[in-house]
Amino acid sequence: MTEDTDLSVAFEFLCDRDPDFSHAISLIQPLPSRTRPAGFEPLAKIIVEQQVSLASAEAIWRRLTDAVAPFTPSQMIEFSEEELRGLGLSRQKARYCRALAEDILDGRLTLDKLHHLNDDDVLSQLTQVKGIGRWTAEIYMMACLGRTDIWPAGDVALQSAFGHLKKLPVRPDIAHMDALAEPLRPYRTIAARILWRYYADVVQAPTRKNISD
Repeated sequence: MTEDTDLSVAFEFLCDRDPDFSHAISLIQPLPSRTRPAGFEPLAKIIVEQQVSLASAEAIWRRLTDAVAPFTPSQMIEFSEEELRGLGLSRQKARYCRALAEDILDGRLTLDKLHHLNDDDVLSQLTQVKGIGRWTAEIYMMACLGRTDIWPAGDVALQSAFGHLKKLPVRPDIAHMDALAEPLRPYRTIAARILWRYYADVVQAPTRKNISD
């Protein structure tokens, strides 16, 4: 099936399980593709994107990839933490990128084998790497491995969007997010993509309008 067909099936399922998604879909632009290739470079980029704005992440990423060329684990460990910090990485992220490269080179992590593992085992493998927590692993699983039932419940934008859609008095925490999404299996990845788009188009829209005014 094409991606459009897959989305159509998922949309129908989600709207049937939770009518609020029908409302959300009526308000948002078409979902952008979040697909990335698998491998060291895209996983390192997700680490760089942790807890910073997209604009900041892109600026840092450009400096990093200009310097670390080719962008491979063996080339990465040629750079010290201080040199990586000089390219814009925080001390922690410099350590995390080197840890990822070292784990791959030492054989503790084999990214090519992740395609053959179930979701729980992939999560377990990835989170053994220093600096890779649930969010980073789940984003990699969604974008790079094409997993359809991943739910990054700790993502703040996702929490804000679901709370707004559900008209909750406070932003839901991870446990509440997991409970809300349980009926959405096996399409929680698509549900997350809808909510991220909803966050951009609906939740943030008044703020962006006020800034432009």
